[in-house]
Amino acid sequence: MHRLLVALLAALDAVLAAAGGIAVVLAPLTLLWVFGVGDPDWGALWPASAAVWHLGHLVPVSVTLPDTYLAATGIDPALATFTLSLAPLAFAVFTGLFAARSGSRAAEAGAAITGWLSGSLVFAALSTLVALTANAELVASEIWPAILLPSSIFFASSFVGAVVGSWRVGDDGPVDALRDRLARLPRAWAEVPVLAVRGLALTTLGLVSVGAVVFVAGLVAGSGQVIGLFQASNADAVGATVIALGQLVYLPTLVLWALAFTAGPGFAIGTDTAVTPAATQVGALPGIPVLGAVPDSTSPWLLLLVLLPVGVGALTG
Repeated sequence: MHRLLVALLAALDAVLAAAGGIAVVLAPLTLLWVFGVGDPDWGALWPASAAVWHLGHLVPVSVTLPDTYLAATGIDPALATFTLSLAPLAFAVFTGLFAARSGSRAAEAGAAITGWLSGSLVFAALSTLVALTANAELVASEIWPAILLPSSIFFASSFVGAVVGSWRVGDDGPVDALRDRLARLPRAWAEVPVLAVRGLALTTLGLVSVGAVVFVAGLVAGSGQVIGLFQASNADAVGATVIALGQLVYLPTLVLWALAFTAGPGFAIGTDTAVTPAATQVGALPGIPVLGAVPDSTSPWLLLLVLLPVGVGALTG
């Protein structure tokens, strides 16, 4: 395929990756603005959507509560400004998968470097545009992290996809030269790189699967609390939809929490908190339904969960 066509297709992939992630936020927030807010400020819709997209790409977001809200709720003005840093990793996963697919397709078309650079540059340009236009009085992010972090996720994922695609189909370049050099090594050493990559892939898949299974088990065990929190929210159809989507984009984050709990270190929800198999120390949790799965207490038997990641390692070995 002609390199110009590959570059254009990679650029289109970058546009779709950025637009798709932002649309996932913009669509439900638009519904919320239309049906859930009596006198909506349409100028705040774009900054709010961009802030969620930035947060999903590991960019901390600074939030400043308005004076009218502070007066109505009685919150101390000293607490009016705070930083959100807990990322809804579904956005980063979406960008990474889209970028890897773009890099792989460019490699299969015989122009891995062209596709990789074209897609990465276009995504970086879009990230810059979002970063420069999204800051507002109530929500803001630092410009450079807002540009570099999303761009780095796309850049690295597209590179991995390009290398994997080139390894699979050949590139008449550095990947084939590396393959030939490995083939000239003694038999035992020639197999090491492939086995290492295969082991890494199996280990990652196994650990994510363990985290997902433990998370589902936690949801089942705490289903009563989850349902109770959902009912206590008294949300209408639009509010329930926004809550459900908000929890869904945090699904990869929750799976990683479950994996950390399984492996032993556990996770924290706020300052001076810990949720581990050995002990649980949490204060008052936000009324988010999915947090009903967080155990109030633990049992020594839960320490046996550490055998699951050990089993993944044994299987991979």
